[in-house]
Amino acid sequence: MGIKIHGSPFSGATLRVVAAATEKELDFEFVHVDMSVGAHKQPPFVSLNPFGQVPAFEDGDLQIFESRAITSYIAYAYKSNGSALVREDIKEKAIQAVWMEVEAHQFDPPAIKLMWELVFKGMFGMETDTAIVEENKAKLAKVLDIYEARLSESNYFGGETFTLADLHHLPQLHILMDTDVKTIFNERPNVSAWCTDILARPASIKAIALLKEFM
Repeated sequence: MGIKIHGSPFSGATLRVVAAATEKELDFEFVHVDMSVGAHKQPPFVSLNPFGQVPAFEDGDLQIFESRAITSYIAYAYKSNGSALVREDIKEKAIQAVWMEVEAHQFDPPAIKLMWELVFKGMFGMETDTAIVEENKAKLAKVLDIYEARLSESNYFGGETFTLADLHHLPQLHILMDTDVKTIFNERPNVSAWCTDILARPASIKAIALLKEFM
């Protein structure tokens, strides 16, 4: 049956999963879910994710959803493939877990709002709300101050090797570094170097290129 990733090229969460599978050098089938016609809210997709959100993932008889849960499965199920993505030492694993939570709960919320205002609204012919942009730039800047301090101690959030704690940021970085918000990343040298590293990884480039084929 093989591995299938069901998702949309316009979904950051889909990119997160495709990048993890690519880092692991897995053979997988990408199944395009056309969100423009509401395919994510209709059968057969809702049998894979009852919440009607992309992505969804199949590996043989296993069916799961939620991008961060999927990347964790990929990292552990295919531990011997490609990049490690997870730490083995229990203390290092705990540190990695902390920064994975930080990405999900501190970094992602303002980043998502900025992506919506600065990129996706324009795609739908809507006007940007500058007040929301400024509010969330300030919130994100505070998070990046903490990131700058952490990245002065190690090259990556989980230590000296790239892990899911870093990979999970790829969708937001891919979008925001092409907007004016990139200045708040570039003003912080450790954050800036880390962003350049993440975006330049061969797996990141390959994952982004794959999804662009479906746009």
